[in-house]
Amino acid sequence: MSAHSKFCAADCESPKSLPESFQDQSVCAVDLGGTNLRAANIDREGQIYDRFKFQTPKSEDVEDILNAIEFVLARCDSNAAQRGAGLTALSVVVPGSVHHETGLVVNAPNVPAIVDTDLREALERRTNLPVLIENDANAAAVGEMWRGAARNCQTIVCLTLGTGVGSGVILNGELWRGIDGTGGEIGHTAVNPLGGIQCKCGGVGCLEVYASATGILRMTRADLAAHPDSILNTIAPADLSTKEIAAAAEKGDRFGREIFERAGSYLGIAAANIVNTLNPEMIVIGGGVSAAFDLFAPRAREEMFKRAFPVPARRCRIVQAECGDDAGLLGAAWLALSRG
Repeated sequence: MSAHSKFCAADCESPKSLPESFQDQSVCAVDLGGTNLRAANIDREGQIYDRFKFQTPKSEDVEDILNAIEFVLARCDSNAAQRGAGLTALSVVVPGSVHHETGLVVNAPNVPAIVDTDLREALERRTNLPVLIENDANAAAVGEMWRGAARNCQTIVCLTLGTGVGSGVILNGELWRGIDGTGGEIGHTAVNPLGGIQCKCGGVGCLEVYASATGILRMTRADLAAHPDSILNTIAPADLSTKEIAAAAEKGDRFGREIFERAGSYLGIAAANIVNTLNPEMIVIGGGVSAAFDLFAPRAREEMFKRAFPVPARRCRIVQAECGDDAGLLGAAWLALSRG
């Protein structure tokens, strides 16, 4: 395959449909996140069956990750067999850069055990199934274009705000991976390079350290003592989470709102750079943090309009993802099914 997947190729009409020859196929899709490992069986219509969710092993040994994927595949296979169905492929999305041609994981700051591992070869040897390995945010972008917010678009950027900030870029109907599979890493572009916080990737001031769940929690903990009136002070430090911060903000807590608006400002800086560089129709915001979309999106739009060229900024919509946690799973399935 080339460095990008074409959605409108002769054997694949669009991200909304798959060739009739794949009608009876289903895929075990696995989303290996920095926090959770999720899996499901998905058919060519995008119907999701047999959901599973486990904690991602906190291990530096790649064998522990491979064992976890093999375990959840066995569960998916067993459930599919009970319905009289079979699995034709395993498709795994990972939170990092992947060399698509080889399946080698080039970079994965939140799951470092898999770096420099040829996951495709290792899993094919263990499972005897064809295996596809893809970046999680690339897969989420495909999922949103197949079954989500970007169904009628051809040029989009999908930002996934979770443990980190992932991003997937689709240009003129083609998933863009770059020459080495590291293209589109917008979460690791600098939005505060001179006075910023160091990121796990080694850079300074990356979008990820401000707009991810981890970044939002870090900013809150760093400044909470300066806001004694915030109701967030009534929450035990161990229980503090982005969900609690969002709940406080929705109740009118000014500090909670300030944190999400700060994250929105940094997102808007990144969005302006996206608009000026790629001129997309849409920027889709997904991931767990997107549940607080209404708290940060207005500031992100404001910052984008302030910094981007007016015409492409007016055209580009910033919208909330529709597929939720299923976006990566759906994209993983589509990519495996469309490969044939």
